[in-house]
Amino acid sequence: MNEFRHVSVLLSECIDALAIKPEGTYVDCTLGGGGHSLEIVKRLTVGRLIAIDRDGDALSAAGQRLAEYRDKITFVKDNFENLAAVIAKYAPDGVDGVLFDLGVSSYQLDTGERGFSYHADAPLDMRMDRDSDFSAYDVVNTYSCADLARIIRDYGEERYASRIASAIVKRRELQPIETTLELSDIIKSVFPPKERFEGKNPSRRTFQAIRIEVNRELDAIPAALDAAVAGLKSGGRIAVITFHSLEDRLVKEKFREYIDGCTCPKDFPVCVCGFKPSLKLINKKPITADTQELDENLRARSAKLRIAEKL
Repeated sequence: MNEFRHVSVLLSECIDALAIKPEGTYVDCTLGGGGHSLEIVKRLTVGRLIAIDRDGDALSAAGQRLAEYRDKITFVKDNFENLAAVIAKYAPDGVDGVLFDLGVSSYQLDTGERGFSYHADAPLDMRMDRDSDFSAYDVVNTYSCADLARIIRDYGEERYASRIASAIVKRRELQPIETTLELSDIIKSVFPPKERFEGKNPSRRTFQAIRIEVNRELDAIPAALDAAVAGLKSGGRIAVITFHSLEDRLVKEKFREYIDGCTCPKDFPVCVCGFKPSLKLINKKPITADTQELDENLRARSAKLRIAEKL
């Protein structure tokens, strides 16, 4: 197994965002390589960190990296969509901060055998939780042409979604599609020659779409954000890093519900629906990586950090 390496994006910005109290309770919903968790737990005295990840490799590697602080950490193998139950079990009095670093980790992308990357030949997998019995192989080889086109269009924002879906279905009629490079070659075949060789790999958006479908990534976000807001103490902070527009839109919309959720008609002189905001934005515009971080980590180029505080 490769070393679990994940370069923490917007690290100092996240730590500043959480305004960590030494005696506070914090939740890292996406432990990954443990970079954010390490900086949180370093700042705790009698406080506690609840570290969640559904990837057993992440929990194992981060457990070793954070061993010095183990007495202050509760490790939880779970999907963050179950955050409400996790907080109810381990922090029933509420938490002071919640962090989400959404998307796929550097380790998952760089470990070819995990099947997330179109750069390495590997079995079609893409499971963040390796105990799951549903993988990219199932999506590619069993979904209807219409469903494939839908997820590639909706989750990958791919303009050639219908063509790619048709090409996948046509190829799998001959034999099952088993590897990442097989799939990548099928995707590339759909693109005009000029687009195959300029800029980013043509497979990128389709691989993203299939990964999101396999792991139900977008489905989990709204419920997790609801649980985070419900579980925060007054003055507690929620910080969310997103890596593409689909994630960012969900976060922005969910924050808006808690900040400006009045349902009264716009022409009403006063609010009669009884809505009271429960969050306030800390940064009106998302925070992005500075030039130095971009030079050191290209994967930070699409990252956006949104921060809100519980009223």
